Amino acid sequence: MTTENTLPTIDWAKMDNLVPAVVQHYLTGRVLMVGYMNEAALAKTLETGQVTFYSRSKQRLWTKGESSGNVLALVTLGTDCDNDAILVQARPKGPTCHLGNDSCFDDSRNQPFLNTLAAIVAERRNATPESSYTASLLNGNPRRVAQKVGEEGVEVALAAATNDRENLIDETADLLYHLTVLLEQQQVPMSEVIDRLSQRHR
Repeated sequence: MTTENTLPTIDWAKMDNLVPAVVQHYLTGRVLMVGYMNEAALAKTLETGQVTFYSRSKQRLWTKGESSGNVLALVTLGTDCDNDAILVQARPKGPTCHLGNDSCFDDSRNQPFLNTLAAIVAERRNATPESSYTASLLNGNPRRVAQKVGEEGVEVALAAATNDRENLIDETADLLYHLTVLLEQQQVPMSEVIDRLSQRHR
């Protein structure tokens, strides 16, 4: 991956000067859309920092969001092992799909699992506490969820300290689940936490 203003090595001739470009959300890895780039589209993407494609229907360069304002801000890009496809990681500003969806592949089955888990937890908020453990946590005393996160964190640490691999996996899964519930209860999207981690990495 690179964000430098240099063209990566692309086998343009092999692909008749037009290569597929897969766009991922830079935080979640979710596929947002697929387009095509020629050398000029790639150069403009690197120059402007906004993902630009070659539109086969319009027969011209097309910057995503040039009409709607829902642009894709470039984060990184690179090529596949054969240098005939581009993988773009971008920060979407608004929905990517022209239908108003976050992704052109708007199917919950195609999301990263932690996103799916967060969506399931959010749905459980409306369930009866008697029928759902998650609902009982979400609608109960916030201190109970915070306590569960603390307890699971201790269990993770103990499993690691005793080199118990299987228990470490189980307890970490429990911790991630309860942490997801806590974030939902506090109305803090997981994406904001991941974004903060990304900012610290820069």
